[in-house]
Amino acid sequence: MPALQLYELGGIDDVRYSQFSWRTRMALAHKGLNFDTIPVRVSDKAAIAFSNQNKVPILKAGDHVVPDSWAIADYLEQTYPEGPSLFGGPIGHGLTRFVNTFVDRQLVPKAASMLMRDVLGIVDEGDAVHMRTTMEKAFRKSLEEMAAQRETDVAEFRRALDPFRATLRSQTYLCGPEPAYADYILFSVFQWARVVSTFELLKEDDLVAAWRERMLDLFGGLARQERARSAAMEKAS
Repeated sequence: MPALQLYELGGIDDVRYSQFSWRTRMALAHKGLNFDTIPVRVSDKAAIAFSNQNKVPILKAGDHVVPDSWAIADYLEQTYPEGPSLFGGPIGHGLTRFVNTFVDRQLVPKAASMLMRDVLGIVDEGDAVHMRTTMEKAFRKSLEEMAAQRETDVAEFRRALDPFRATLRSQTYLCGPEPAYADYILFSVFQWARVVSTFELLKEDDLVAAWRERMLDLFGGLARQERARSAAMEKAS
């Protein structure tokens, strides 16, 4: 079995904050696979030039290179069939693709507009400049303008979670009694938010918040071991 290396975004104090990398981290743990992580700066495209594209996560399995979190999940499912399934078969794979598309198109942009200003506080100056330029061009607003609207915008974000909330009323995880890749996709948004910001996307009594706590406890607390931004700020003060 080739050694596995996960290239992912790294910030100040070695914080690992890429939500897409967290999808892959959880998928690797789900499969019971050991892996090493290699942090890269978001502005350092030379560090990942070997992948012939410019984004993380990237999984290296020996000489084999797989970029993109969805492609990595497919690779893990096909290459390590002896581990627990990420999708539960072809039908589950198709439904999970829908979840992936919904989260990426409906939730990720909403969360990014609210919290991207906070990300600047966990990266170095070069990455901060890169992120500001990229995000302000995409949203056509300053990061400060977007952050100023988040107390209002969070209500729309919470409404967009209604299909997930309704699902969790009758089962423990999105995928049923046990979690699978669809859970990791949605969870990645909240893990990113937890690591980069103190702003709370969920109300305490939200069913999604209770599910998030269960997700944080998975695999020996893999995700919980990454320090939350609130804890980091408490230590700094």
